Amino acid sequence: MPKAIDMHVHLPTASFLDGAVRIYRLAAEKFFRTNVPIREMEEVAQLYADLDIVGVLLAWDAETATGLPPLTNDEVAGIVKKYPRQFIGFASVDPWKGRRAIDEMERAITELGMSGAKFHPGIQAFYPNDTRFSPLFEKICQLKVPALFHTGTNGLGAGQPGGMGIKLDYTRPIYLDSVAAEFPGLTIIGAHPAWPWHEEMLAIIGHKSNVFMDLSGWSPRYIPKEIMDEARTRLQDRILFGSDYPFITPERWLKDFDSLEGFSPDVRRKILHDNAAKILKLG
Repeated sequence: MPKAIDMHVHLPTASFLDGAVRIYRLAAEKFFRTNVPIREMEEVAQLYADLDIVGVLLAWDAETATGLPPLTNDEVAGIVKKYPRQFIGFASVDPWKGRRAIDEMERAITELGMSGAKFHPGIQAFYPNDTRFSPLFEKICQLKVPALFHTGTNGLGAGQPGGMGIKLDYTRPIYLDSVAAEFPGLTIIGAHPAWPWHEEMLAIIGHKSNVFMDLSGWSPRYIPKEIMDEARTRLQDRILFGSDYPFITPERWLKDFDSLEGFSPDVRRKILHDNAAKILKLG
């Protein structure tokens, strides 16, 4: 059993950094106060092996809204196949592609062996509660895999005029409440602490048992107190470790988490491993 499961890992490859998010890369590096070099996935696999962590790799398709090429499900699935002990893959589809998106999601799960779905409503420019996308979520529900949605503020476009056209309203977690209600069999993960709507997200998690939160994109030292208080107590079964690699490294996240007080060993194990293992059906 690995020490931890990192639920939020982007590829530090040219296909992602110089392709799928090319125009947003510099703003994101400035936002996270880091330089993100392109790396080979062999190096990333070794990093995660050395840390005894399994990473969930996220594909990316926001082609309609951005005009940028996808980081394909085939590429991510190929990496998972090459390094099955270190990685799990989540598929991405562009919801604006309609029937093609539904078919691609089914192919990614049933043929490529991917284990979940990834959406970024802010970059993909869609509201999850728009009923035009209900057939896609119905398909994911039928496939019995979780769906992860970016929530809260956005490092992509941050600090730029107009946020480079990215609208934060798309990523308010309250829109996921409608999806969770309409599809009670769908496991929904709100990615990131959902700031500045984190209390909204906590309310949804407390109300709907099929909704979870990953803590990626923030150092644990800076995550709002309201979230960490709930993670220690009432919502300890619903909170997941995620780093947001390569923008935040798993080493830094885990080191900062280890420095926090008030988390019992059982709760730490739930957040770092057990909650994710249940969602991913890892035995």
